[in-house]
Amino acid sequence: MADEARAKFEDKERKKKEIRERLEAQMKSTKAKKGFMTPERKKRLRQLLRRKAADEVKRQQEMKEKERMKVIAQRTGTAKQTADANEASLIAICKEYYNRIYRLNEEKWDLELITCIKEYEINDLQSRVNDMRGKFIIPPLKKVSKYQTQMEKMRQWTYKLAKMDLKGGLKPVKKEIDLGEKETPKTDKPDWVAGAK
Repeated sequence: MADEARAKFEDKERKKKEIRERLEAQMKSTKAKKGFMTPERKKRLRQLLRRKAADEVKRQQEMKEKERMKVIAQRTGTAKQTADANEASLIAICKEYYNRIYRLNEEKWDLELITCIKEYEINDLQSRVNDMRGKFIIPPLKKVSKYQTQMEKMRQWTYKLAKMDLKGGLKPVKKEIDLGEKETPKTDKPDWVAGAK
């Protein structure tokens, strides 16, 4: 494994050296100065950066895969040889697997219980924060005209008056007519009107 890593390192160093030599050869061939970052150099620099980024991504993926395989091997353990085993060793292997599964299920249930408790606490705290902030919707107030409200009150009052029986509370009055007096002639106009006489 160390030989592979050393070979990769030497290969990278050799490639870097080749790139440096090419760049130096190009610098010597171009006698006229065009500026440090010519379009050709920019293009090559982009290509080098892309290659380096791709190598880095590939290296990270390999590291993640190795870590994943390591964790899987740690969790599953080593496989038991059952081909040459007798009955007693098979029973021991089965008991070992059963105990391992039992322990893992206990851990699983404990973790599920802890996550449920944490979720409940989070929801409780969120509701408390919302209550403290006062996150409730204030309804918009309507603009009401003072004149309009007064008119509405007048309508209600006149409606109540119209429903009332004003004549029901009066006592009936019997008129007595004196025959001795002259009755005044009736005119179309009332007495209070000027010029009715």
